[in-house]
Amino acid sequence: MGRPTEVSDAPAAPSTGGSWDLRSRALVSGPPAAGEPEPGPRRDAADPAGAAGPSGPPARAPEIARTASTRRLSASRRGPADPVKSLMHRHRELCERAVDPLEVAVGLEAHGVTDRTAARYRHRDVFSLAEELFARVPGVAADTPTGPEAPERDIATRAAWSLRALLPGAACLATVGALGLTEGTLDGRARLTVALAGALLAVAGLALALRSGPLHAEGRSSGAARVYGCWLLGYVLYGEPLLDQMLSGGPEGPWDITPAPLLGLALALAPATWCAHLFSVHAQRRLIGSRALEEFAAGVRPLLFGAVALHLCALAGLLYLAHLGYGGGGAFAGAAALGVLLLLARLLTVHGFPGLAAGGLAFACAAEALAPALVLAGRLPGLHFLARPVDLLVMTSGTGSVPAIACGGAALGLLVAATVVLSRASAHTTARPVDEGPAVA
Repeated sequence: MGRPTEVSDAPAAPSTGGSWDLRSRALVSGPPAAGEPEPGPRRDAADPAGAAGPSGPPARAPEIARTASTRRLSASRRGPADPVKSLMHRHRELCERAVDPLEVAVGLEAHGVTDRTAARYRHRDVFSLAEELFARVPGVAADTPTGPEAPERDIATRAAWSLRALLPGAACLATVGALGLTEGTLDGRARLTVALAGALLAVAGLALALRSGPLHAEGRSSGAARVYGCWLLGYVLYGEPLLDQMLSGGPEGPWDITPAPLLGLALALAPATWCAHLFSVHAQRRLIGSRALEEFAAGVRPLLFGAVALHLCALAGLLYLAHLGYGGGGAFAGAAALGVLLLLARLLTVHGFPGLAAGGLAFACAAEALAPALVLAGRLPGLHFLARPVDLLVMTSGTGSVPAIACGGAALGLLVAATVVLSRASAHTTARPVDEGPAVA
C-alpha cells in the first residue's frame, strides 16, 4: 500500500497568472526563515500588467477592456443623448421671443426645417418639435399680447376697409356720369379736364384703399411693380385701339379709348379685398388647427383656388355690367385675366413675395409691348415676317387676344408660384388679418 495522501487545510494557490495576495501566501507557508527574502508577487511573462508591481493599479481582464471600448464606440455612433439641444441653441432667439409653440413652428419652417428633418430629432413633425423647444427655452420679457378684438370693433374695421375699397369704383362711376351729362355741352378740352380729374380721384382712392386692409403690403410693394401696374391699366384704356391703328397702317391722329374694362376693374377692387381677407383668415385658422406642414399645405391650396375663382366670378359680372353700360368696347377676356393677375400679384406681395409679383407683372407688360413692336418692326425692309404672328393672331381672335394671352399667361404662372409659396406656414406670418386679433408672428 502506498503512502496515504496528506490532506492540507491550507487554500491552494490560484492557478491563473498574476499576483497572489501576500497575506494569503504568508498564512500558508508561515513566516520566512532568517535570511530568506520576503516573498514578492508572482511575475508572469504572459501578464504584462503584473510588471507594474504591487504599487500599480490592479490589472483589468482583456475581455472587460474590450467590452468598455466597444461600449464607448457604440455611444459615439449613437450621437448625443439630447439631439434637440443643438437645434435649441441654434434657434434660441426665435424660441425666446415666441409667444406660443405655433410661432416657433412657423419660424422653423421658414429656416428650412421640415417634418422629415423633425424625424431626425425624434419628433413626428415640426409642430411637436416646436412644442418641446418652446417649453425648454425660457422666454424674454415682451409686451403682453392683446386678445381678440371685440365683435363690434371687428364689424367696424371690416366696414372701414370695405368702404375704402369702393372709392376707386365710385370715382370712375362719377367720372363716367359727368362725361355723359356734359356730352354736347362742353368742348373737348373741358371734357378732357373732367376725365383727368376723375382719373386722379380714382388713383387717390386706390392708394387710400391699399394703405390698410387685407391688401395692405406694409411697404413691400416696389416702385417697379407700380409702374408695371400703370402700364397694364393704360393698355386696357388705349392699347387695343392703338394696335388696331398700327395694323391698318397708322397710327394716325388720336385714337379711341375703351373705358368699360377699366370701370369694371375699378369696381372689382372691393370683391378682391374680401377674397384676400377670406383667404388670409381661413389660412391662419388652418395653420392653428394643423399638426403637420404637409397637412397645412394640402388645406391651403383649395383655399387659394377658391379665392381666385370667387374673385373671377365677381369680376366677370362687373365687367359684363360695365360693357352693358358702355355698349361694348374693350376686351372682356383680357380684362378678366388682368384682374386675376393683379389679385395674385397683390396676394404674393402681402405675404412676403414681392419679387414674384413684380416678375409676373413685368412678363405681362413685355408681352403687351412686344405686339406693337413687332408690327412696327415688320415695316422695315426684309423684316415683314416679324409682324406675321401678330397679324395671324388678330385675324383669328381680334386685338383683344393680345392682352388676354399676355395677362392670362402671367396669371397662370403666378398661380403656380402662389400654390407653392403660399402653402408654406411661414408665408402666413407676414400678413395679419385685419380683424382677427394679434398676428401670429
